[in-house]
Amino acid sequence: MAATQHPAHHCFGFESDFVGSWRCIPLCVRLKLDLIGLKLKLSHWLELSQAQRQQLVDWNDQPEALAQLHAHLLALTAPLTEGVAKPLPPAAGEPWQTLETVPQAVAHAARARQVPLSLEQWQGLGELGRFALCKLARPGHDHHNLGAAFEELLALRPDC
Repeated sequence: MAATQHPAHHCFGFESDFVGSWRCIPLCVRLKLDLIGLKLKLSHWLELSQAQRQQLVDWNDQPEALAQLHAHLLALTAPLTEGVAKPLPPAAGEPWQTLETVPQAVAHAARARQVPLSLEQWQGLGELGRFALCKLARPGHDHHNLGAAFEELLALRPDC
């Protein structure tokens, strides 16, 4: 089964309430931040201009581009009220980066919503899709968009 890939600038349908206004950090940007090891707070994001936010959404996620993004964000956030974005370890060995098993939090969330999720389906998702499900299913998250994310990413139909 081929992985369902999403481009670096892809925003999901379940994020549609803020696409364009960019009042929240979309998952495609959050993935890039995890990959480069930077913590960009919502207050940072909201202090950026609309054009700057759009640029981050559109930023390529190839390794060379991500290295440039890291430097760009450090420079971009330095003059902001919150100060420079904080470094974090770049994502390595995260649950969304593995294809060997469906992460426990995602599997539990799927079962709780009676959503069938096989290992083959998990493996068929692209990195951004796996990242989205892991972020939305994690403990402590409000899970507001999780049902819609399962529906969109697994192409579930309500009548199934």
